[in-house]
Amino acid sequence: MSLSLNQSKLLFEEACAVIPGGVNSPVRAFRSVDGQPVFIKKAAGSRLWDEDGNEYIDYIGSWGPAILGHAHPEVVRVIADTAADGISFGAPTSKETILAKVVQSIFPSMDMIRFVSSGTEACMSALRVARAFTGRSKILKFEGCYHGHGDMLLVKAGSGAATMGVPDSAGVPAATASDTLTVAYNDLGAVAAIFERYPDDIGALIVEPIVGNSGFIRPEEGFLEGLRALCDKFGALLIFDEVMTGFRVALGGVQSIYDIKPDLTCLGKVIGGGMPIAAYGGRKDVMSKVAPLGPVYQAGTLSGNPVAVASGLKTLELISQRDFFVNLGHVTSTLAKGLQQVAKRNNIDLVADSAGGMFGFFFSKSRVRNFHEAKACDIGKFKAFFWGMLHGGIYLAPSAFEAGFVSSAHTRDDVDKTLELADRVMRGLK
Repeated sequence: MSLSLNQSKLLFEEACAVIPGGVNSPVRAFRSVDGQPVFIKKAAGSRLWDEDGNEYIDYIGSWGPAILGHAHPEVVRVIADTAADGISFGAPTSKETILAKVVQSIFPSMDMIRFVSSGTEACMSALRVARAFTGRSKILKFEGCYHGHGDMLLVKAGSGAATMGVPDSAGVPAATASDTLTVAYNDLGAVAAIFERYPDDIGALIVEPIVGNSGFIRPEEGFLEGLRALCDKFGALLIFDEVMTGFRVALGGVQSIYDIKPDLTCLGKVIGGGMPIAAYGGRKDVMSKVAPLGPVYQAGTLSGNPVAVASGLKTLELISQRDFFVNLGHVTSTLAKGLQQVAKRNNIDLVADSAGGMFGFFFSKSRVRNFHEAKACDIGKFKAFFWGMLHGGIYLAPSAFEAGFVSSAHTRDDVDKTLELADRVMRGLK
């Protein structure tokens, strides 16, 4: 199995001369799979086509927002119609309020909502509001959970169950990182210990309730409930970063599955059908701290962009239809279970899991509980599998530490073709 990527190679060389690393987001560089990126020309439904004319079944979906598939005709139509009246005003529009009400009806924990343009903005802003509301400077996050590239969030865990943060990126001041505490996901004991150590200093705990940025990692029984209880006990705000899971694992996100009410929630570009829009929101008393009501300044010229809002309204209308997530979850679980069965048939250690339209797999003998265990999986086998699948026309995330996504445009035939190829590729891995 092979395909020509000559045009992508030429375009990458050209891009490297003017764009750092040739890409505008690091994971696109394919460095973690020891290769060069594929340059995409167009997309429709469950398919992508690159600049060399190769066709792929896409399991990235713009990292999740393409839940209806690419270029859904109804969404494209509303984008074109809205753009004809202007693409940006820098002023309020009526549809911003309508979208806020729709999101609120699906996420009832969000009494008030502020739209921004990216998940990074949403998480940065939510944490700023939480610090202002509590009057505390420290935050607690989990190793391997990504909440955007804000300075205070680019921190990794050191040795031990809980450590003071150290910068994970050049340019992040040590003083900024020192207020970020990091523990292992699914280790409730470590969370309790760090709260006991800093009982009056932690303003917020932020978590991907189902991890998608270390691969797909599900919370253990009682973990999320334990986080809620500890935040209540020590007076910290609980922030669910559902940028990746919101409207993907279920219509109402992880919080609807586990029936847990966070104080603040962050949502990503799926609320705009893939257009650049995101949101944060939560308790009214907390969100009342946001300017112009309160002293926490946060602004954005493109926040609530009319084209993105219109795209979002149509997308949320379509995914709110009866049985949408039942059908989506069935196709996704068929893929995840099928990958596990194919691996077993080929005597390869692999675990896979899914929720709604989100899935992931690790080349591991046992279920992965946190980022440390994810890093211990067979990364070399993942790289070989990734390239075998890509050359056979299946576009997976170019990293062992990223979740994948299925859209409503994916069919059982797409899944069958994926599993047939996976069987052939895994035979070669042995």
